Amino acid sequence: MNLMNRILELDIIRGMVIFLMVSFDAPPDHVYDIFLHAQWEGLTIEDLVFPGFVFAMGAAVAISSSRKVISWKKILIRAGVLFLIGISLNAIVCFALYQDFANLRILGILQRLALTYVIGIAITKFIKDDKKIFATALGLLAVSSIGFHLYSPENSFDEMHNVSSAVDFIFLGVNHMLTPTHDPEGLYGTISSTSSMLFGFLAGRILIDELSRRDKILRLLIFGAILLILGGAWNYFDIIAKKLWTSPFALITSGINLIVMAILMLLSYVKLSQKIFHPFVALGKNPLFFFVALNISFIILIGSEVWGKMFNVLQNFLPNSELEFQVLIFCLIWAALWMLAAEILDRLGIVIKL
Repeated sequence: MNLMNRILELDIIRGMVIFLMVSFDAPPDHVYDIFLHAQWEGLTIEDLVFPGFVFAMGAAVAISSSRKVISWKKILIRAGVLFLIGISLNAIVCFALYQDFANLRILGILQRLALTYVIGIAITKFIKDDKKIFATALGLLAVSSIGFHLYSPENSFDEMHNVSSAVDFIFLGVNHMLTPTHDPEGLYGTISSTSSMLFGFLAGRILIDELSRRDKILRLLIFGAILLILGGAWNYFDIIAKKLWTSPFALITSGINLIVMAILMLLSYVKLSQKIFHPFVALGKNPLFFFVALNISFIILIGSEVWGKMFNVLQNFLPNSELEFQVLIFCLIWAALWMLAAEILDRLGIVIKL
């Protein structure tokens, strides 16, 4: 498999997570629980979105690093732009709600990506050996886990009292967090999200290795299985929680992404699969653009009556269906519109890079 196809597979993964984000990030009412973020403990389909971004970012770093040396100037500029875009989106929401910035949320998805990118790429620049990178990723997860247990031995992952919230209270302040009790993209979770990026980096190294396609698929499957087993075992000591990005969460979601990547490589044998996955490829080529555009559209539509009116129109066509099914269809139609926009950009050859 040539380099183009490897990047194509990353586009598919990015496209899949963008599709899930577009579909279920802000449903108009009730939706099936599996398409919502877990309230606290557990894992749903929607919880795979952010780890998918982080994993793909790590793999992309491995591929781009194999082509040329990435300068620190470029790294810091990229991270700075990501952070600035993220906090700008927060500022728009904050001003719309409060007409001031006293409650401006400092962190968020793009800010977490920026911090993870800088820390992760620093590790890969300093440590060259894949086994040592893997050991470092596990070490970060151990540090994260130990911090939870040392801070609150009796109930380490209590929603109201845990080390992640304590760190954010100190460095951010309660007015600058998403909720008064925690921030799902808080500072402490960056430790374990960096491990997720490093696992993605190692997956990218497998893709660019001089191996046969079969051996690459096999390595990805074995790697993914190992992480799933480790995550399952670690779950006996910690919980699986996206809002804390716990160690089992990082291991299990990375394992899932590795297995998905292996399956995509396997499906590349079938020419029809390229046509089936093309809509995801188109979405995955411009992930940052669609992330920003989607968030702006949510701010505009959900802040007005348009969102509800759009859903009411659909309900008129499905009067006898249960509410959850109506919401699911609405979300899929909404996602299809964004896929159409992605297809137009793809045909025009427009790729917005950062």
